[in-house]
Amino acid sequence: MNSFRLALRVLRGDRRTRTSAILTGLGVAVATGLVLLLVSLPFATEARGERSTWQEPSYGSGEDGPATLSLASSEDYTGGDKITRVDVAPLTDPGSIALPPGVGKLPAPGEVLLSPELARLADGMPGSQLGERFGGDVVGTLGEDALKFPGQLVALVGHDADDMPVTAFQQNGFALGGAEQDPLLQLLAGVGVVVLIVPSLVLVASSARLIAARRERRLAALRLAGATPRQVISMVSAETAIAAVGGALLGAAASPLLHKLATFVPWDGGTWQASDFQLPLGVAIPVVLLMPALVLLAAVLGLRRVMWTPLGATGSHERKPLHWWRLLSLPLAGLFFAVVVSTAEDEMGMMLVLLGLALIVASAALVGPWVTSAIGGIFGRIWRRPSVLLAGRRLRDDPKGAYRASAGVVLAVFTGSMALTLMPSFESMAGSSSPFRDSVLYVPTDAARAERIVAETNATLERYGQRERAIGVGEVVLAKGENSGQQALVLDCERAEGLLRLDMAGACAGTPGVYSEYPMELNGVTVSAEWGTQGVPLPADTPVRPFEVTGEDMYSTAIIDPAVLPEGVSPSEVTVAVPTTQANREVVRTALAAAAGGAQIESREMRIWDQQTQLSDLRRVTVIGLVAAAVLSGCSAAIATAGSVMDRRRTFGALIAAGTPVRVLARALRTEAAMPALVATIGAGVVGVLVAIGLYSLVEEESSVVLTPWIAAPVVLGAGVAVLAASVCRPALNRVRAEPLADE
Repeated sequence: MNSFRLALRVLRGDRRTRTSAILTGLGVAVATGLVLLLVSLPFATEARGERSTWQEPSYGSGEDGPATLSLASSEDYTGGDKITRVDVAPLTDPGSIALPPGVGKLPAPGEVLLSPELARLADGMPGSQLGERFGGDVVGTLGEDALKFPGQLVALVGHDADDMPVTAFQQNGFALGGAEQDPLLQLLAGVGVVVLIVPSLVLVASSARLIAARRERRLAALRLAGATPRQVISMVSAETAIAAVGGALLGAAASPLLHKLATFVPWDGGTWQASDFQLPLGVAIPVVLLMPALVLLAAVLGLRRVMWTPLGATGSHERKPLHWWRLLSLPLAGLFFAVVVSTAEDEMGMMLVLLGLALIVASAALVGPWVTSAIGGIFGRIWRRPSVLLAGRRLRDDPKGAYRASAGVVLAVFTGSMALTLMPSFESMAGSSSPFRDSVLYVPTDAARAERIVAETNATLERYGQRERAIGVGEVVLAKGENSGQQALVLDCERAEGLLRLDMAGACAGTPGVYSEYPMELNGVTVSAEWGTQGVPLPADTPVRPFEVTGEDMYSTAIIDPAVLPEGVSPSEVTVAVPTTQANREVVRTALAAAAGGAQIESREMRIWDQQTQLSDLRRVTVIGLVAAAVLSGCSAAIATAGSVMDRRRTFGALIAAGTPVRVLARALRTEAAMPALVATIGAGVVGVLVAIGLYSLVEEESSVVLTPWIAAPVVLGAGVAVLAASVCRPALNRVRAEPLADE
């Protein structure tokens, strides 16, 4: 009889083996599905980018041929949703310009193409709030193939070449293809593979341990009966392969469902198309083959004692004590991680960072059992109850098996502590150095265009019946010598207080002058229109008055009143600014956008929109990842606890037969599960914080990590999950008591 047929016979005849195989297959399916999903995320962002690269200027297209198109891209907002505006003007025959997929025609001057969702919004609002921003007639809609994500708000606006914004770039047609993967999602996917695949494999290992003792005795008997090591390995491989291969195929079959669910999770402002998550076969097939291969390898490596010492397996001889050198694995892995983090600069450096993270995670498998054994030794010396003595003997006798129940929980705590350290630190980075108040909309431009934008904006605002008016705020340079200088805004005191994040209380009294946050000595100070140009000296008697900055993240600036601006100094850079209210913000934005003709409209809230969107994405991904890790770790802990009871059916059956109360044994099992988990989770929390500090340094080198009391939450929850999972020991013990010992 070959090994495969023997494995099928065992599965048919042994209910416990079938249960273990089913759970193992489910664990492999979960692991395979998660890995396929996580690996597909960078490819999904690349697919997004392939559809939307045309929306950005192609700065590298100058080498492809003569410029045929002038293109400017800017961002606008409506009701908190971002609008991508693309302004184009042909520099040659429009018919010779290749159009991106989903763009039916190149809009002529005065024509606009809108995405379906933007067209729907524009139809449902008054023109003064949205539709009139684009300065043309809507002549069509963009297709799905032209949108980064479903529901993206995009406007393609046609112009004459002379009417393009100052930021327009001349290029050889639209940028088509050449998109790159999102580096942030690449990093998150890599971290996710490391921190989620391990709980999945622990779940697989815990499922296999449900019949570990019975399988080990069966295989040892076969070895003593004359079976060769090769035959034993073949039998176990066949038995494991049925569950592992079946689970891998199930995970691959279920991956489209996971991908479908992932399309509803927003990232970078929107959701996904279903086709975004299609993995290349060259990536998907190795993943599907790798998962059962890892399970088979682990199963074969677990046969060392059966193959070489079958008598020891059948007699359950005492295991060798663990060596102290296991403790060195964690600091060595931490040292490697610290080195690669401090030197990571390119894609290979990031791969080494992920390798260092994986080594830290793997080191827990070496350190955890040693800590478990040490706790067992302490219990054996200080016991006051029989349950504590029993728990201590178990932890000391089989620390690897005892630690297995808390391995998934430890990793979940490590991940949670890392995430709850990084998130507040990332949130502390959010902000904007803009000097303008949150309610002010403004357009940086040059002096020539500023005058026209101000006039057209004010005319439109008057037509809309609004009281607010646009003004031009010039920028000059106050310099003293060749190596020192400071930017200054040309603005009178009262308007400065209304537009800027400044407290000018008391500074506006008296004659006009220069206003500064810091004391200034104007002797020898000159005023120039631009950096590096010849300046005109300020009068020595020009007063300097102080103001206070009301925004912590605002960069230092000075104010110079137009009345004291020296003759001959005319600002070349001007910012057109318009104050708004909550009620008329969309109307004012429409008036300014129509006048700006595609120039970028800015505001402080718009500057931090991308930051807040990214933070929301990170929070969402963190919550999903932590929930998945907690569920997987809780299931693996529960199965491992039940497996530990099954492994010791003879021992517990004998104890129960000798009169030991089930409640004492249950208390012993809860103790042996909870105490190592508590100690290990505290250590995992500390290591998670340290790793988070290292990862944060990859993003921000100057600021420090923000630590909050929430970093202790994973430790508390992890210990709670371990105790809750250990509660399955009571039903398992009752089952042992109900079954006759002769079954063993």
